[in-house]
Amino acid sequence: MRSPIGLLIFISILVLIDFYVFSFIKSLTQFTAPKYKYLIGVVFWGATILSIIIILMFAYTEQDFLGKKLRTYLFAFVIGLFLAKLLATLFFLIDDSRRLVQWGFKKVATINQTIKEDDNDGISRSAFLTWLGIAAGSTLFGSLLVGFSNQYNYKIVRQKLTFNNLPFAFKGMKVVHISDIHSGSFMDSNAVARGIKLIKEQEADLILFTGDLVNNRASEMHPYKEMFSTLKAPLGIYSILGNHDYGDYVQWPDDGLTKQQNLSELKNIHASMGWRLLMNEHVVLERDNEQIALIGIENWSARANFPKYGRLDLAYKGTEKYQFKILMSHDPSHWHAQVRKEYADIDLTLSGHTHGMQFGLELPGFKWSPIQYVYKEWAGLYKDNNSQLYVNRGFGFLGYPGRVGVMPEITVFEFV
Repeated sequence: MRSPIGLLIFISILVLIDFYVFSFIKSLTQFTAPKYKYLIGVVFWGATILSIIIILMFAYTEQDFLGKKLRTYLFAFVIGLFLAKLLATLFFLIDDSRRLVQWGFKKVATINQTIKEDDNDGISRSAFLTWLGIAAGSTLFGSLLVGFSNQYNYKIVRQKLTFNNLPFAFKGMKVVHISDIHSGSFMDSNAVARGIKLIKEQEADLILFTGDLVNNRASEMHPYKEMFSTLKAPLGIYSILGNHDYGDYVQWPDDGLTKQQNLSELKNIHASMGWRLLMNEHVVLERDNEQIALIGIENWSARANFPKYGRLDLAYKGTEKYQFKILMSHDPSHWHAQVRKEYADIDLTLSGHTHGMQFGLELPGFKWSPIQYVYKEWAGLYKDNNSQLYVNRGFGFLGYPGRVGVMPEITVFEFV
């Protein structure tokens, strides 16, 4: 929020929503004792004032002010409270729409009648919808608070993959897939170490990382480089870049570095950890004299607000002779937009990017997240004829420092 006008607009919207929400709270508490009504008002508007102070602090202070951890949680508090009130507002709008329709019908029904000036034409608000809105908003806010404890609650997801054309030597191969580390968000190195230990315990033949090593700056990875460099696999560790790795969301130069220097440093970090970064290219994996192709491209998104640096045409060239192909492409929208249409012989595409929005509901046979209204393929396995896509829910987190219903993921594939 660098623009004063944008900041003013956002705060104005926040205050308007608060006045609207508080009007419903007042209707529920109209028969409450005055001292309790006063207390409710102090708590409600106190939270509003605190939110505005935090917003102004974020806009006009440096990132090291108050420290990374406290700033992250304060940001989550403000956004969580805003979203909770926004959700409650949807229920309140339904109630007010009901009241408006009822008022309109009442006016039409009495249009030819004489109405006394002191008649009360008001239609009371629904206590049920008001309580439902407050309950929904409170549940959302409470869930976000509980979700803080899931930042590093890594979940091992085991997935058997079947392919008719997989060379015999690769049957039984175990592959670990991780994505979206976002090291710039980490605040607990011991917890991250536990996640890396879980990866090691899988004893994978191959480890694949599908992008977003950092949030913006290569330096974010410095405290964790040594940890991740301890990962090993017989067939190697291969990686690609995600949209956040390019530094597109930072004003450069930053800390004396240009955008190009930052990207160059990030590439060196991949190499220093022993990860083979694939930049619109492919490699051949060999096992017992049989071969498969592993293709890795730079970020390619079907959505206009994300970059298209990927060149699958370049990376694919030369893989035609291999009967089995794996593609690493950060953004899952690539699979639907190009891979299935133009490169149907790519057997498996691995992606990340969505994080499952770090919020959703996953039950046996059912999964839901708001991100599904943006990305059709957002978490788990998808199939189309002989082509398969797997979307990893992400190892790290971004923005909101937690997870609700969609846990950080370490995927373990077994090729059968």
